[in-house]
Amino acid sequence: MAALDPLPELMVEPIVRAALLEDLGRAGDITTDAVVPAGHVSRLVLAARQDGVVAGLDCARLAFRLLNPDVRFTPVVADGSRVTPDTVLAEVEGPSRALLTGERTGLNLACRLSGIATATASLADAVAGHKAQIVCTRKTTPGLRALEKYAVRAGGGANHRFGLDDAVLVKDNHVAIAGSVAEAVRRVRARAGHMVKVEVEVDTLAQLEELLTLGADAVLLDNMTPATLTEAVRMVGGRMLTEASGRVNRETAPAIAASGVDLISVGWLTHSAPILDIGLDWVG
Repeated sequence: MAALDPLPELMVEPIVRAALLEDLGRAGDITTDAVVPAGHVSRLVLAARQDGVVAGLDCARLAFRLLNPDVRFTPVVADGSRVTPDTVLAEVEGPSRALLTGERTGLNLACRLSGIATATASLADAVAGHKAQIVCTRKTTPGLRALEKYAVRAGGGANHRFGLDDAVLVKDNHVAIAGSVAEAVRRVRARAGHMVKVEVEVDTLAQLEELLTLGADAVLLDNMTPATLTEAVRMVGGRMLTEASGRVNRETAPAIAASGVDLISVGWLTHSAPILDIGLDWVG
């Protein structure tokens, strides 16, 4: 996998800050403030409870350091690393109040993002040996899109468009309203700038045949069987990128990849991947 570039802190901090504010509410951490003396210091470690791929350590770091800049957060592994149960991910030392107050926010984000990275890695492993690349979709948690798409990259996948404004994707409802694939593409061509990539979703080989007479940068082959995907790839003949979607899991992914498609898009990676269980353990 190519080197994973971290997200700029400028992008991550507002998300972590908002999560902390949600948890602190109107009165702050009334339990920790009552039980833990103001000057108390602790050492803790973030440790994996399951096999998986790590992502989101910067979120955990910021959850503590935004509460108290005296917290020392030392990563032991990097995002994108594969870990086993009891692997120490990071060492944390500093004012105990900040560590206990930031614990849940930091773990919520790290567990969520590591779960996405782990699920992505599982699918990437399943299609190894084929050219197909696993990509995510816009089916993300509102407010967490940048983080969740980063987690997909940490797991060895790639990103589809980030929003409605960075590429054209003509879907079935667009075609229904326009009346045909040809009319939808005509309207897009009349409006989109020359730098904008155009992808069109098709459900049948007949629609694909129509699209091939029009031209596009990519075609989304939706809910097709592996045999139909193979024929679709043959028809395209390399003239545009081919992307398969629908009913993708670790069991079905190898046959989909074997059809020769370039991309396999998977919505559940970001909308329902299970978390990776990570704990924060007190060591002194």
